[in-house]
Amino acid sequence: MDAKTLEARARAEGTPVIEGDTATFLWRGRGPVSLLGDFQDWRGEPLPLERVAPGLWARTVTLPPDAYAEYVFLDSRGNKVEDAFNPRTSDNGFGDFNHCFYMPGGGPPEILQRPRGAPRGRVIRHMLETEDMAVGGRRSVALYAPPVPGPVPLMVVFDGDDYLKRVKLPEVVESLMARGLMGPVALAMVSNGGEARSVEYTCSEYTVDLLLRRVLPLAREHLSLVEEPGAHAVLGSSFGGLMALFTGLRAPEVFGRVLAQSGAYALEGRDFVVFDLARQTPRRPLDVWMDCGRFEVLLEGNQRMAPLLATSGHRVEYREYNAGHNYPAWRDDLWRGLQWIFPVSSAKRR
Repeated sequence: MDAKTLEARARAEGTPVIEGDTATFLWRGRGPVSLLGDFQDWRGEPLPLERVAPGLWARTVTLPPDAYAEYVFLDSRGNKVEDAFNPRTSDNGFGDFNHCFYMPGGGPPEILQRPRGAPRGRVIRHMLETEDMAVGGRRSVALYAPPVPGPVPLMVVFDGDDYLKRVKLPEVVESLMARGLMGPVALAMVSNGGEARSVEYTCSEYTVDLLLRRVLPLAREHLSLVEEPGAHAVLGSSFGGLMALFTGLRAPEVFGRVLAQSGAYALEGRDFVVFDLARQTPRRPLDVWMDCGRFEVLLEGNQRMAPLLATSGHRVEYREYNAGHNYPAWRDDLWRGLQWIFPVSSAKRR
């Protein structure tokens, strides 16, 4: 494709310009600029754009046909510059944004949109006193009651503010329930410890204790919950996914169901203690849903963890998808784990 046609398409369609399995990024201005994205897991050297016409720069990459990708342009000093051809952006979680796009075979699943007229539950925020158990002294917990009579299982959610605002988890749950794809569930969306998040979520016994001694009693006070052993679930992503699995392995008599998205079970060649716990014969087997993006450096740890859990006697479902380490990817795939962990058939049996 010649440069004139490429720029015309970029102005009409936005960038990148997609042909089959290729995505061509375009930038107009004084160069050089380079490309860095989650298809590189934000690692290694940025990919330089090449001059294809005066003041016009381009770079083509090959991606899976259903991929979701985020990226930035960098100038020669490593500073981010805007892609004027692509107005689509995503919060990067660090007070800034990335440009983003789907390949033609991808896109936000329609199943995530609550059907018109579907019953709505309610979300009420509470503040927990946690001075003796967590950094900060107080912790926000958003409790969600589904629009059904109880009792129902509870799902505790790490990074609860992000799952509430960026994933819109209650809406996802209501959509799946209204479509008859999952059983009802209540939610306790627990905010993280800010700067202390990495400490709280890297296999912390204090965090497990926080759930058992503070969050669970709060949920029982305000929600109608089942009291069956192992009925409740825990959800998290990245370090939150690591903490979700650790919580299930340490308290399976309460949290018998685990949804771990892009779990950070191993970093820079070092395995966290969940690998040792996963090798042990469980006192109570877990139901574990794991998913991870194929662009992520965390993929290798997930690929080792899933069969290890299955060999030890846990019920495990593991899935990979074509995206990176970000909330839109976790949001788009979460419905699969929710309907597996909370099947309609099990709700009918209660």
